[in-house]
Amino acid sequence: MTVICRRCAGLDVHRDKIAVCVRIRSNGKYEEHHEVFGSFNCDLKKLARWLKEHKVRRVAMESTGVYWMPVWNVLEQYRFGFDLLLVNPAQVRALNGHKTDRIDCARIAEFLQHGRLAGSFIPPVAVRQARALERRRVNLQQDRNRVTNRIGKLLQTANVKLSSVLSNIVGVSGEKILRALAAGERDGEKLAGLVHYSLAGKREAIVRSLEGRFDGHFRYLLTELLSELDHLDRKLESTTARLALYMAPHQDLFLRLCTVPGIDKIVAWTILAEIGADVSAFPDAKHLASWAALCPGNNESAGKRKSGRTNKGNKYLRRALIQAAWAAGRSKNTFLSALFLRITRRHGMKKAAVAVAHRMLVYIFHIIRDGGSYVEKGGDYFDRRNPERAASRLLARLDALDYDTSGIIRKVHKPEQPAELRSGRGRPCKCAERGFPCPHPPRLFRTLPGPKQPPPEGQLCRKCNRWGIACIHLVPKK
Repeated sequence: MTVICRRCAGLDVHRDKIAVCVRIRSNGKYEEHHEVFGSFNCDLKKLARWLKEHKVRRVAMESTGVYWMPVWNVLEQYRFGFDLLLVNPAQVRALNGHKTDRIDCARIAEFLQHGRLAGSFIPPVAVRQARALERRRVNLQQDRNRVTNRIGKLLQTANVKLSSVLSNIVGVSGEKILRALAAGERDGEKLAGLVHYSLAGKREAIVRSLEGRFDGHFRYLLTELLSELDHLDRKLESTTARLALYMAPHQDLFLRLCTVPGIDKIVAWTILAEIGADVSAFPDAKHLASWAALCPGNNESAGKRKSGRTNKGNKYLRRALIQAAWAAGRSKNTFLSALFLRITRRHGMKKAAVAVAHRMLVYIFHIIRDGGSYVEKGGDYFDRRNPERAASRLLARLDALDYDTSGIIRKVHKPEQPAELRSGRGRPCKCAERGFPCPHPPRLFRTLPGPKQPPPEGQLCRKCNRWGIACIHLVPKK
């Protein structure tokens, strides 16, 4: 087997210890040096010096929870000069009954020496810090949603049906009502007077929804939940402000990402925090889509495709792009909304959201790599690309609404095409190219008729009704 590097090391990382194997090829023979180190910072520095003594440059390790991160932080320092590779444990999984720490690290070193390992994407330190802040913001938002749900549950237990009237019980109007309830206010008219003027039409419904059972226990729990909500809001605001500092150097790229329909400030920050401003680690957009798990999975055996379910990937980037895809699907007169509706008709809305998210990620890859901006194709892109198919679809819809479509044919918008090359079959006629007269009828300009008239006697099918003749499809009885 071909040897890619003569000296390399494999690390089997655990919480408290690290098994290391240095594999060397010399004079056609292989040598292995094994050692075990602790996981403290001083032990990791000893590991780095030990690898340096053996003149090792390439080091591979498993992605074991979060325990690989301290090892990576020490070995990636520039003064050691190691070429690090983080691999998926599935690539080096051992058979049952043949697994020890010594065997595992030796197998990792052997696979690395022969070039059989594919490394994971590890961004630079600045991107990892922005990623940590972005994920911290997501976790705080999730905690805030949990507190909001607890407040809604508490209101239900007190017979307060505020969630049936207000879509957001912790919004501007809902928060004022909740704080007044926590302060001891019970008058429904006074509470309803705190809402925003846009909710004046719901004033009576709000008064009826606030007829509940209030006591000291309810006020205490509501006060505690509102205090927890305020604490999370302050944390969320602080984290968002610090994340904005990391995104300030990429303002131009941020503005170009926001030109894609469905992508706003938070989604653009998530993209830059998870991918970074450099996509050179991915050969093309397909590899990036696979890394984000926004492409169909492969599960095929004996020529049969069993499942196309997506695999596990970067869940933070995937979640943000799918949310953006739902927003793009509801946008007006855009290519992404047309693509969303086109796929929805065949595969449903959930698969359409994943497909649109994949297309958005392809656009993002080219925007970051090539330095361009998003170019809108328009909501009628598919109609302009294949007008005959669009006309057939629209005629079928008119026919389903019981309109007579016998005289409706699309107007030809190609003046450069000679009349003898046009046919009524939906594609150019080749009779002139072949040198004989064209038997196909030319297209005519016709107007939209009204509803269908009842067919004449003896005319029972739709095809013959279009031709205006008696039905010729009736089979005589024997």
